[in-house]
Amino acid sequence: MKRRDLSIFIIATILVVFYSGCFYSLKGISIDPTVKTFVVQNFDLAVPNAPGDINQRFSELLRNKIRNQTRLTYNENTPDIEFSGSISSYTITPENPTGNNSSPFNKLEIGISVEYVDNNEPGKSWKQKFTFFKIYDNTLDLVSVQEGLINEIFNQLSEDVFNKAFTDW
Repeated sequence: MKRRDLSIFIIATILVVFYSGCFYSLKGISIDPTVKTFVVQNFDLAVPNAPGDINQRFSELLRNKIRNQTRLTYNENTPDIEFSGSISSYTITPENPTGNNSSPFNKLEIGISVEYVDNNEPGKSWKQKFTFFKIYDNTLDLVSVQEGLINEIFNQLSEDVFNKAFTDW
């Protein structure tokens, strides 16, 4: 009987450790209980050389991230928190130039300006710029790799904005 009790205790302990470990990442999210709704306004496109729909794509990605990873509900009329901003830079530059003024790589860098407004506690509002880049082989046609690069960059930028808004990190 004691051996069975010990086995149950060990299994219960493992389950507690396992489940608390699985939910650890959610403990980093810090949203005031009075905050129940959010809105992500369509970001503006402030650069002429970027794809025409890039701002809408980022806006929708951020909306979905917040909707899927928090308990908040989307509300355009009376949101507790608001996100707005613009795609503020979109540059392609050569990377690692060689002695003959050529470069084997190019860098696509995207910058966004974000404004976060907390309508419940205005002192928690902020404005910040975020940038991220990806390097790609210059023998590749930008058009053929652009979608994948933008998606990777946007995934990181949305993560950065999310962490700034909702985590204590």
